[in-house]
Amino acid sequence: MPQIAANLLAVERRISAALRGATREVTLVAVSKQRSAEDIRAVVGAGCRDIGESYVQEALPKIAALAGVDIRWHYIGHLQTNKARDVAGHFAWVHGVDRARVAMALDRARPEALAPLDVCVQVNISAEATKGGVAPDEALQLCREVSALPRLRLRGLMGMAEPTTDGALQRAQFARLRTVFDQARAAGLALDTLSMGMSDDFEAAIAEGSTMVRIGTAIFGARQGKEAA
Repeated sequence: MPQIAANLLAVERRISAALRGATREVTLVAVSKQRSAEDIRAVVGAGCRDIGESYVQEALPKIAALAGVDIRWHYIGHLQTNKARDVAGHFAWVHGVDRARVAMALDRARPEALAPLDVCVQVNISAEATKGGVAPDEALQLCREVSALPRLRLRGLMGMAEPTTDGALQRAQFARLRTVFDQARAAGLALDTLSMGMSDDFEAAIAEGSTMVRIGTAIFGARQGKEAA
């Protein structure tokens, strides 16, 4: 079995084990930044059609090269408003909406011919200055603002735990996002997605309720000079 397919199968088995018999589904997004179109073709051929990219200029040539392949593209990087048109026109999901201004730019740029853009509000659950996202106590207001935009469909929340091998700390930070998620649902917002968990912590995220994980290194192997996803 080719290595990418074998790695994907191993990750899928770990996801199943982490669910511990829970009935919810966990969507696996294969993070392909710094990977070739052929690597993406391989992972799609192995059964994963959700592909995540972090950089617009890197993603667009790959999206064009794979135009005939059944792929659901996820934008998972930090988004500036000047890139909103490219993202709104080429992606199905955006995971990092952390400002109303970005949401409004995506809403204006989303083509009428396409379905509303699925989005997650990013919440800074680790309180790290280097990470994007709104503070947990500001997330509900931003969710309300996003949900009012006609060309966007608010699906849920995204968050990243700090890089650590402390499983208890990982779980505590993911639990913080789950609490915000539950509060938003209690307030009447129809959220269905918790996008949390990467290669080094996705099992802890699943234990705290994740429904979507973003995995790069564990599928494609280590990247030179870049953080693991």
